[in-house]
Amino acid sequence: MGKFLQLFKQTFIYGIATVFPRIISVVLLRIHTDKSVISESSEYGTISLIFTYIVVFNVILSLGMETSFFRFYNKEKNKKDVLNTAAISIIITSILFASLFSIFKFNISEFIGISSGYLSIVVWILVVDVLTVIPFAYLRLKGSAFKYSTVKIINILVYFSLNIFLLIYLKGLTNDYKILQSIYIENFEVSYIFISNLIASIVSLLLLFPFYFEINYRANIKLLKRMLAYGFPILISGLAFSINETFDRILLDFLLPSSIAKTQIGIYAACYKLAIFMTLFSTAYKLAIEPFFFSEADKKNSTISYALILETFVIIGSSILVLVVVLLDVLKVIFIGDPEYWQAMYIVPIILLANFCLGIYQNLSVWYKVTDKTKFAAYISSLGAIITLTLNIILIPKYSYLGSAIATLIAYFTMAVLSYIVGKKYYPIPYNISKMLFYIILSVSLSSISFYGFRENLMVGMSCIFIMNIVIYINEKRRIKNLIKLAR
Repeated sequence: MGKFLQLFKQTFIYGIATVFPRIISVVLLRIHTDKSVISESSEYGTISLIFTYIVVFNVILSLGMETSFFRFYNKEKNKKDVLNTAAISIIITSILFASLFSIFKFNISEFIGISSGYLSIVVWILVVDVLTVIPFAYLRLKGSAFKYSTVKIINILVYFSLNIFLLIYLKGLTNDYKILQSIYIENFEVSYIFISNLIASIVSLLLLFPFYFEINYRANIKLLKRMLAYGFPILISGLAFSINETFDRILLDFLLPSSIAKTQIGIYAACYKLAIFMTLFSTAYKLAIEPFFFSEADKKNSTISYALILETFVIIGSSILVLVVVLLDVLKVIFIGDPEYWQAMYIVPIILLANFCLGIYQNLSVWYKVTDKTKFAAYISSLGAIITLTLNIILIPKYSYLGSAIATLIAYFTMAVLSYIVGKKYYPIPYNISKMLFYIILSVSLSSISFYGFRENLMVGMSCIFIMNIVIYINEKRRIKNLIKLAR
């Protein structure tokens, strides 16, 4: 049980690094959807669309090297070789990407329909971010959760502060401070958001830069080929995930009439962000358990540990699902600046459940990571991407962003089920399926009753929260008490 306590301590620290930036992003949602700051929902749609491209290219440029680095560092005797090779591959990728973009900048701008001015900022965000991938992974590998969290928190504080200054205070200060007149540009709000992102990314890289003085700039080409071969399915998987998570914005832009597309994207993206509370939990959990998966792989009874980890995830996630759904109408008032965006609120429970399914899939993915069968990550996530693309293309013209929400849920649910079925063949883990299904069905039922049946009645919602948690306490009393004893 001690190793589980250590896991939860790591989850808590990583959770701070994950929760704090995401919470800040939701606070910024309030500012970005305020009509006095960003006057049109279509402009917020443009911002969301650009961030979609950032997500996609972040995955491509990382080459699946983060997971590959974890695997080979634990597996190879010459660990310094692994560290050097991973870092150099990322550096070379960054240089090539920046060079190619400078050559084809205007062609790219014309093809995707985004201003080359925006793209010039975005490409440097991508380059700087990818240079932090291996330094961050190395901190996780060493268990330096505190330093990892500190850098992440500083990054978001810089980004948040610059957003506040540039979007809210800069214009008013130009009369008192002439030096600021050279910074302020009328109707430059969208660019200010991406400039803030770039500066924050540079600060993170500077804080991590000592890492690049510790490595030897010699790559082991044979090792690099093996790492790329291992990481390529992870890259495909990550790209498929980015399609599942964000590509619906691009499809909304292409499939809806141009007169309403950006507005619909803005409304959808704003409400989608309220599902972040499930993502926060899933991401923090994933950050802690991924190194744990590899370190436990060769130990006796490791499969029992993996089963308990997923079971715990499902129990906590079920409670979070009911809690967030019940409080959605409170959260929308707090975090979304204008009622125009509220019209998409009915899709948020669907996205919350979809992200819950994604978290379950990420826990189930242990079998192909520890057995080096990462090709199945590519197969499963590619199927999810195909489902996402197909259903979006079919549903968007008729149902707009509701079709996107449904497509996301079906894709993640299918991926989780398929991973469990295939995993049973290659790496059987004794999951308590009946117990997990019980909690999932109960949480979905209570959430549906509260939101779609008695949405205006907060007492019914609070009763649903109570029922969910009292059931958990009755069934898991012994486990809860053991964790409390160990924590003392």
